[in-house]
Amino acid sequence: MDNIIIKEASPEDALARIEYSKKIGAETDNLSFGAEGFPISVEGEAEYIESVLKDERSCSFFAWRDGEIIGDVSLSGMPRRMNHRAELGIMVLKSEWNKGLGSRLLKMVIEYAKSHGIEIINLEVRSDNFRAIHVYEKFGFRKIGTSFAYLKIGDSYIDFDIMYLDLRQKNYS
Repeated sequence: MDNIIIKEASPEDALARIEYSKKIGAETDNLSFGAEGFPISVEGEAEYIESVLKDERSCSFFAWRDGEIIGDVSLSGMPRRMNHRAELGIMVLKSEWNKGLGSRLLKMVIEYAKSHGIEIINLEVRSDNFRAIHVYEKFGFRKIGTSFAYLKIGDSYIDFDIMYLDLRQKNYS
């Protein structure tokens, strides 16, 4: 973990992010996309990152090693009467699983949420992704429901758990 740099995403990272999405999409079925990665141009990704930077209730952090993204975490702030909430997204390359990177990224984004007035963080996770669910629970996330047949891969339907972290209730560190 010592040669990993975590920093806020910048528009210049767009190409690296797209390449990362292809790599991570090819190695797991836990995501909403596969080896094709994100269906977006480099320009579109750069514009998306720029929009996140301008939104005070959204953030995106990339974990880098040797010039390549190996993990990322983001919060997408919600609008209007839901502006006390944000959606969490997190991905970590398989080679980095069980090494603490996911926990490091989660801690960083929870601190961001607390310092930017976000009170509730929502996420969806594949119901059989016990490794990820364990990490989320360690940080205080709780399952509040199931979204049945959330994904369809080939002929198989995959359920996702809906989880949330209520930052109003406890002091999470």
